[in-house]
Amino acid sequence: MAKEQTDRTTLDLFIDERRPGRPKTNPLSRDEQLRINKRNQLRRDKVRGLRRVELKINAEAVDALNELAYRQNLSRSELIELILLAELERQQGTDGHGT
Repeated sequence: MAKEQTDRTTLDLFIDERRPGRPKTNPLSRDEQLRINKRNQLRRDKVRGLRRVELKINAEAVDALNELAYRQNLSRSELIELILLAELERQQGTDGHGT
C-alpha cells in the first residue's frame, strides 16, 4: 500500500515526519520571552515619558470609545489621553487661575 501525503488517518505512517510550523529559534521558554518583552516595553514607555494608568469603565463606554477612536484613526489610549487633556485644559481655564 502506498503512503498518500494527505492521508492522516494512519498516523503511524507519519510518526517520524516533521510537521511544518514555526521553528524554535529562541532558547527561552515562551513565558520567559513574554516577561522579557514586557520589561522591554515598560522601559520604552518610560523613556517616552508614558506612565500606566488603569481604570474600569462599563462596556457601553468602551464600545463608544472604540468607535470614536476608529473613526478618528487613533488608538483608544490616544483618544482617552486627548479627551483627558482637553478636559483638564477646560477645567484650568474655568477655575480662574489659567495656565
